[in-house]
Amino acid sequence: MTPLRLLLNIAWVIFGGVWMAAAWVVAGVVLAITIVGLPWARAAFNIALYTLLPFGHQVVPRDEYTGQGDLGTGPLGFLGNMIWFVLAGWWLAIGHLVVAAGLAVTIIGLPFAWAHLKLAGIALWPIGRMVVPADLPRQAAYPMRR
Repeated sequence: MTPLRLLLNIAWVIFGGVWMAAAWVVAGVVLAITIVGLPWARAAFNIALYTLLPFGHQVVPRDEYTGQGDLGTGPLGFLGNMIWFVLAGWWLAIGHLVVAAGLAVTIIGLPFAWAHLKLAGIALWPIGRMVVPADLPRQAAYPMRR
């Protein structure tokens, strides 16, 4: 991780990132307790990790990264994402977009606004995605596309 990304992540955590990540962890625990919400619990934990340290990470499709499909990347993952989108994804994304718009007003807030835009994207469609370091070369991140 570059010094700039480290500095941005530290500032992010100090100015609210840790609380946002904790909220996603609580949501994941509540979803896991319901048993029916287990697919969404995993997604909430992925978002919590991404929310804690958004700078220096990217979200990629899990099947493209690993080179093999699984339950979350096929038709059931699509159905799970549709349910997530209807019940929670769209309003979570709107929340991140509103905060991003407020942060984008200032020059200092621009990197944090960008992080909220990335979080809005994963909040819409999280199942079948994974968080990986952004420093990976393109071939390492997507072994099937060589």
